[in-house]
Amino acid sequence: MKEIIFYTRPQCPLCIEAQIVLQLVQEEVPIVVHERNINEQDEWTEKYGLMIPVIEYNDEIIQYGAIDYPALIKKLQ
Repeated sequence: MKEIIFYTRPQCPLCIEAQIVLQLVQEEVPIVVHERNINEQDEWTEKYGLMIPVIEYNDEIIQYGAIDYPALIKKLQ
């Protein structure tokens, strides 16, 4: 099972869209999503504040901003 980290923050419209995309991806690819609110750690806010939502897999950012379903599926298969 693949594990991804999903960096997000409350009241973020792009993050809400990304959550929907991730749910669709989970129907196709067995993944576990670890959601992290960047407001909880200054380090995350500094690193991802202007990029969120951010999806990280194997310590690599594979998508950020507007999350693209076909590209995400391709990277996780």
